Amino acid sequence: MVQDRLVIIPTYNEKENIEAIIRKVFSLGDFHILIVEDNSPDGTATIVKSLQKEFSDALHILERKGKLGLGTAYIAGFRWALERSYSYIFEMDADFSHNPEDLLRLHKACEDGADLAIGSRYVTGVNVVNWPMSRILMSYFASKYVKFVTGMPVNDATAGFKCYTRRVLETINLDKVKMTGYGFQIEMKFTAWKLGFHIVEVPIIFTDRQEGSSKMSSGIFGEAFWGVINMKINSLLKKRQ
Repeated sequence: MVQDRLVIIPTYNEKENIEAIIRKVFSLGDFHILIVEDNSPDGTATIVKSLQKEFSDALHILERKGKLGLGTAYIAGFRWALERSYSYIFEMDADFSHNPEDLLRLHKACEDGADLAIGSRYVTGVNVVNWPMSRILMSYFASKYVKFVTGMPVNDATAGFKCYTRRVLETINLDKVKMTGYGFQIEMKFTAWKLGFHIVEVPIIFTDRQEGSSKMSSGIFGEAFWGVINMKINSLLKKRQ
């Protein structure tokens, strides 16, 4: 059987988590994994390569020269997936903040008719564990802000746990995706929505990482704040042309 489900996991200094997350995903059944590795100095790539001996056909690694941004990591992964036979392409963090078992629920949502399934922290309230209140409020109101500015009917605009059908990624012009940090997550959802794809939010519980350190920064939120305004203006200009 040709495997049609690929989980893309970007990594930078994830040696504490990477083996456990890989083994957990493979325990769920027929998934392949692509690690997009940004030259981690902690030896993450070495761990992945040692596991390839055990999971030779299902575990893949794409090594890059340095820390080039979350968005470019995923786009590199999307291009890799589109060159192959995958029908469902997932985004997931390496640190267990996303429960790997929810991959099955995202996949089912797409099998049932969604073009893009989002693992949503905010579709049924606030489902975040172990974050300080300041970060919860920043994330929650960032999504409210995106919804207000763009009109996009998505409650968790910055979510990074997703399942795309192949058709979505084939249709989006990946060369024109501008944002590289967490704004990338907003831009991809907005572009899919503007193209008329059916988006479904699947409620999840997000649990902050137990091992390793967060890659979040104020610059990431700055890019997203101004990027959303530019994104909306550009979409209005296209409509008038």
